[in-house]
Amino acid sequence: MHPAPSVILFTSFSGLGFGLLVFLGLGLPPVTGWVAFFLYALAYALAVGGLLASTFHLGHPERALKAFTQWRTSWLSREAWLSVAALVVMGVYGFAAVFLGTRLVPLGWFGAALALATVSSTSMIYAQLRTVPRWHQPLTPLHLLSLSIAGGALLAGQMTLAAGLLALAAAVQVAHWQVGDAALARSGTDLATATGLGPGPVRAFEPPHTGTNYLLKEFMHVVGRKHARKLRLIALTLGYGIPVVLLLIPGAGHVLGALCVLSHVTGLVTSRWLFFAEAEHVVGLYYGKRAA
Repeated sequence: MHPAPSVILFTSFSGLGFGLLVFLGLGLPPVTGWVAFFLYALAYALAVGGLLASTFHLGHPERALKAFTQWRTSWLSREAWLSVAALVVMGVYGFAAVFLGTRLVPLGWFGAALALATVSSTSMIYAQLRTVPRWHQPLTPLHLLSLSIAGGALLAGQMTLAAGLLALAAAVQVAHWQVGDAALARSGTDLATATGLGPGPVRAFEPPHTGTNYLLKEFMHVVGRKHARKLRLIALTLGYGIPVVLLLIPGAGHVLGALCVLSHVTGLVTSRWLFFAEAEHVVGLYYGKRAA
C-alpha cells in the first residue's frame, strides 16, 4: 500500500505517546511536580500530535468527527472513543500529580488500561482487513502493542525493562515479517478466485483501466526485495539493536539515553514505512502488481 507520511507519523508517534501514558498511569516512574509535567507534556505531544497527523490523510478532514458515530462496527471509531477517554482520564491523573503532588493510583491504572486499549484498537484497524493478507494475522496487534509498550518503557526511563521489551518487540517484528511474506500466497486469493472464472489459470486480457485512479494511488506500492532487506536491517539495527546495547551499558547517562531514543524512533519510522509499503492489497492482482 502507499506509505502516506501522515499515517506513518500517526501510528509511530501516537503509539509511543500512549505507551508512555501506560507507564505513567502505572506509576513508572512515580513522578510528581515539574518532572511529571515534562513527561506528561511529552506523552500528550506524541499521542495528540499523532492523532492529528492522521486527519491529514482524510479526503475531508472536516468530517473527522463523524468517526465517533460508528463505534458498534468500526475499530476506527472505537479507537477514537478510547483515545479521548484515555487522554481525559490521564489528564485528570496528571493534573493531580503535577499540581497537587499526589497520585490517584486507581485512576492511573484505569487510564493505563484505556491507553493500552487505544493502541489495541489501532492495531485492529489493520489486522481486521482480509483484503491485506500481510496484516490479517494475530501477529499484527502483537507487533504494534509490543512496540508501543517497549517505546513507552524507554521514554519512561525504565531502562532494564525497556531492554527486555525491545528484544521481545524485535522478535515479534521478525516473526511478523516472516509470516507476512507468505500471507498473500497462503490466502489462496488470485485472479481466478476473485472473478469466479476458475477452475484453471486466469489472466487479464488488458488492464482494468487505461490510466491512473484512486486504487492505483492508494493501494499499489511495490518495494523491491533488495531494498526491503536493506530497510529491514536498518529498522532492526536502529530500532532495536543499538538501543538495547546502549541500555545495557552500566551507568549510561542522559546523553546515551537521548541517543537511544533517537535511534529507536528512527528505526521505528523505518519499520512503519515498511509496514505500509510491503502490504499487498489483493486489488493489485487485477493490475498485475501482485503475484500470489
